[in-house]
Amino acid sequence: MGEAKPQHGAQEMKGWLFKWTNYLKGYQRRWFVLSNGLLSYYRAEPKGGPKISTRRKRRAGSASENPAEMAHTCRGAISLHGALIHTVDACTFVVSNGGTQTFHIKAATEVERQQWVTALELAKAKAIQAMESEEEEEEYQDNDNQKGENTSIIKDLTERLKDLQTCYELISKRGTLLTRSLVDLESLESASPDTASKIKTVSERATLFRIAANAMISTSNDYLQLAQQQEPKWKKMLQHERDQKVRIEKMVEQLARQHSHLEEAAQHALPPGIPAGNHRSTHSVANTSPSEDDEDNVEFYDAEESDTFTLAIPGSTTGNSLSRERARNDSQGSDDGSSSEGDPAPIDNDGNNTGMKTVSKRIRRTRVPEKPNYPLNLWSIMKNCIGKELSKIPMPVNFSEPLSMLQRLTEDYEYAEILDRAAECTDACEQMAYVAAFTVSSYSTTASRTGKPFNPLLGETYECDRTEDLGWRAISEQVSHHPPMVAQFCEGRAWQCWQEFTMASKFRGKYLQVIPLGTAHLEFNNKIGDKCPHYTWRKVTTTVHNIIVGKLWVDQSGDMDIINHTDGTKCHLKYIPYSYFSRDSQRKVKGVVMNADKEVKWVVQGTWDSKIEIAPVISTSGSPDNPIYKTGPYTLAWKRRMPPDDCEKYYSFTELACQLNEPEDGVAPTDSRIRPDQRLMENGHWDEANKEKLRLEEKQRAVRRARESEAEKAAAEGLPYTAYEPVWFSKQEDKITGSLCHTYNHEYWECKNKGDWSRCPSIF
Repeated sequence: MGEAKPQHGAQEMKGWLFKWTNYLKGYQRRWFVLSNGLLSYYRAEPKGGPKISTRRKRRAGSASENPAEMAHTCRGAISLHGALIHTVDACTFVVSNGGTQTFHIKAATEVERQQWVTALELAKAKAIQAMESEEEEEEYQDNDNQKGENTSIIKDLTERLKDLQTCYELISKRGTLLTRSLVDLESLESASPDTASKIKTVSERATLFRIAANAMISTSNDYLQLAQQQEPKWKKMLQHERDQKVRIEKMVEQLARQHSHLEEAAQHALPPGIPAGNHRSTHSVANTSPSEDDEDNVEFYDAEESDTFTLAIPGSTTGNSLSRERARNDSQGSDDGSSSEGDPAPIDNDGNNTGMKTVSKRIRRTRVPEKPNYPLNLWSIMKNCIGKELSKIPMPVNFSEPLSMLQRLTEDYEYAEILDRAAECTDACEQMAYVAAFTVSSYSTTASRTGKPFNPLLGETYECDRTEDLGWRAISEQVSHHPPMVAQFCEGRAWQCWQEFTMASKFRGKYLQVIPLGTAHLEFNNKIGDKCPHYTWRKVTTTVHNIIVGKLWVDQSGDMDIINHTDGTKCHLKYIPYSYFSRDSQRKVKGVVMNADKEVKWVVQGTWDSKIEIAPVISTSGSPDNPIYKTGPYTLAWKRRMPPDDCEKYYSFTELACQLNEPEDGVAPTDSRIRPDQRLMENGHWDEANKEKLRLEEKQRAVRRARESEAEKAAAEGLPYTAYEPVWFSKQEDKITGSLCHTYNHEYWECKNKGDWSRCPSIF
């Protein structure tokens, strides 16, 4: 195998490597090229360089030698911006984009493998820097798009300027030749027989010079006249664009204020018990929208009713009709969050806690400090962020809630008692129905929560040990910064659940879309048949509406497939997006549970902000495109516990959310509870929190720059360089999905018991 050949620095290489293809062919010899932040491979060594996009060419300042051939012969490529690079053994490494593409690569020697890994890590750092620079350039270009009409004029002037330069060069050459001819003519004697021919040559060259000079003068006049004619127009157009921009900004701000006043007036005018955000028109509107999926035509019938009765999917989502009874007596104590059993821990004669656990539950807080009123112009911040990635928008804490993304993801287990109930099931399809209800319950808090969680720092962790009262404990860690990625592991009484969460997001002005990436896993300890069930699913898309004008509201939409990889059972859930033309209730979720033979055995229906009901299917009729399922009695699988009526005063937190950031002793020094800007915000000191947030972000950037500098130095010296690795999770191949993901190493709780936090980085 050919040796890897560095080019243009250590971050650009090419050479022969072995790539895993499939189980039949195994590793196959392929030609790999690393260039401009792109790793591509070919079956044979190409003549040109790797194909890169126009944007990447412009950023990198280079182009392919033979783009047509590259497009034809390139077998695959991965952009290193946001890629994951993992060393498997002495000669094998993996490059993955965290989604659909994963390259399993083997080098000939350990030295060659290290050369490639070092070059890839360095190229990844360069790609991240280039992408950030490009985003700044695109933002600048977006601001200049208002002057698009002037582009053609500037291009015309530029071309004419080039004509002037060409004419100038031509005149210079002709003038030089004419001068030489004149010198030759003067040196000749008048009687020389060559005088006539020399004079003729001089005459011809003088004529050519005169023609070129005339062309120069004519072109110069055209250019000058055009510039003089267009200059007043340019000034007027530029001033008009500036005035128009200021006028539009004022109009949007005025409209936002008027809309806010109207909402306040409408809220006071509504009858008690009807939230203004949920108020909808009562006029009957025909649903003229076509069905997006054949599943929308599914009808459910109750076996205990007559054959002509159609069971409608649950309707209104008004919160006051929902009971606040606990699904489990031991879930979170009494309604006020305190325990009615036992006394506080005993105190010794010195006034110290003896450490003896004589109570079964810890008394926890039921609310956080009230949210202060800090007015801030949202439009002034968001107008320059359209099209950017959500994680790259420098948002002040004024638009956040005092929880990090690590803590927000932990709220997925607020209704973990559903999994305890599912663990008791002996039927695989019934268990799947309860698992589906659990996945829906994780969205219940998003109905009224519009605050942005804090972006975790690289290496930040969060532990939530609720074993005594709720029966589960979770540990989360920010394992990657580009792209932002959270790894989480939670264990209950009879189950384990883990996920790797990252997202793609774009702000589009009127709304913000968050598209979750990564896979969630759930495994039960109890066997059904001879194996323990293992489930996987991916979250659906979250959309935040009315970003600029109006009251923020959240919607969930898309399809979710929950798969039991043990026996092939599958549940397809459909989150129906909000529609002004629908006569049905909003926030609806419906789906079916199918066995390995694709026979529908259970139906799931409800709303993601209220409740989910499940029922077994007794019989199926109708056509395959429009099936009708006759069901048995429905069982309430999940019902939302509503927060107090005054929860808007403290960020619309539920009782569990209020307890997530409660100070606790003995946690890791990287825990989100210790994060200073988040704590300052919770206590109401928002100005100080914003300053602290900037300090932490700059510290993180400085550490990243130092790490990149070390990588460059190691690459220049040909030394191996170890990239950043998480503390409590490690990159491994997922046996279910086959992709590379972060897996819990089961060491956190042991280190906590020992009080050993020596491995934790200093991030605060």
